[in-house]
Amino acid sequence: MNEHEPPSQVGIGTHIKVELIDQQGNREPMTFDLVRENRADIEQGLLGENTPLAKAIRGKFVGHTVPYKMGDICRVQIVSVRPSEIVALADAEARRQQVLKQALSDAERTNADMFASSFSGKWGDYNTDDMAEWDES
Repeated sequence: MNEHEPPSQVGIGTHIKVELIDQQGNREPMTFDLVRENRADIEQGLLGENTPLAKAIRGKFVGHTVPYKMGDICRVQIVSVRPSEIVALADAEARRQQVLKQALSDAERTNADMFASSFSGKWGDYNTDDMAEWDES
């Protein structure tokens, strides 16, 4: 392949179009850019290199169909590969960390609510309505 030909092999820095194939043979198109994990942002179409889908197709060529088990999906076919034109957002890692921080806070709130609703002591029950500080984080 020369420098003027588009790549035909899936790798980091490529824009990939695949078809997800279910057990009945139905196909669903999916398009994304394969990026390093610290640049991943699926909402922006940037798939991290360590995801199960990326691992299944990395190094494969256009036209290949490979096994891929996820829900009712059983195979994935690589339809096209070209150089990526999307520049990964520099703040992707910071945004991912913020999402994780919020998920942790939500989980802690759920745990506290579950404990409070199941606990009854000799001085009374916990009142989860008094846990306003959870909602302010």
